[in-house]
Parts: sequence; C-alpha cells; structure tokens
Amino acid sequence: MISVALDGEEALQARFAAFPAEMIASLSAKAAILAEALAAKVKDDKLSGGVLNAASGALRASIVAEAGVGGDGVFASVGSAGDVKYAAIQEYGGKTAAHEIVAAKAGALAFAVGGATIFAKRVRHPGSALPERSYLRSSLAEMADEIVAALADAPREAWERS
Repeated sequence: MISVALDGEEALQARFAAFPAEMIASLSAKAAILAEALAAKVKDDKLSGGVLNAASGALRASIVAEAGVGGDGVFASVGSAGDVKYAAIQEYGGKTAAHEIVAAKAGALAFAVGGATIFAKRVRHPGSALPERSYLRSSLAEMADEIVAALADAPREAWERS
C-alpha cells in the first residue's frame, strides 16, 4: 500500500475554498473596467464624429456603464439611459411616421428651401427612413477580442490572489 503525505494540505484546501469568491471578485472588477472602457469608446469615438456627430450632446451624455454581481453571476452593460427618444432608431435604423412639427420655444420655425429662408408656425413632416448607425453594437464588436482576453485572464488572477 502507498501512503502519501501532503505538506500544506490545510493551506491548499483554504486556497481552493477561497477561489470561487476570488474569481467572482476578479470577474466583477474586470467587467467594471471593461464596461467603462466600452462606454468611453462609444462616447469619445462613435458619438463624437465616428458614427454620429454630436448636435446637443444628449445621446453622448446618456451613455452609462454598469457592472456588478447578480443572482446569475457577474454582469456588465453599456447603453443609453434617460429620455433620449432617438437613441434606438440611431442604433438600429427605422422609420418615423408622418407628424406635425410646431414651434414650441419660438414664434416660428425657420428652415432653408432652395436657398430661401422660410418661416412657419408649423410644418407637416412626411416621415423619414433612417439608416442604421450603430454606435453601441459596433463598439462592442470592435472591443470583443480585448473583452474576451481580459475576462479569460480573470481566473488566473483570482488563483494568484487566493
């Protein structure tokens, strides 16, 4: 019969016991860093002339990153928060219905037609078809390799800390 004695068995068992918590902490920290990097790419690249030019900056200001630990594990998300009604149609494209535009903050609307400036209290917009101008999904696709590599490193880093 062979008998084996292992020096440091208790320390090894303690390390194995701590590993799941360390791995969740490592994944959570990585997810938070990656979500912030993705949000920065969306704001500083895609919504600053890369895909869309900022008119008011409302869409860019609405981009938020969130990461944490939930019931099913670690999560991260980046998206538009708040009341930016055109966020989805810019990302996915789509059609707007015909609608009336009424001057709300001024006495009249002003626009140029054929080189002449026209003033009107209201106009009937015929609706429009907007092409897809992905700023979220395209950023995620561009960072996918970096995100996968960083998350794949998390177990090794957790093992080294435990």
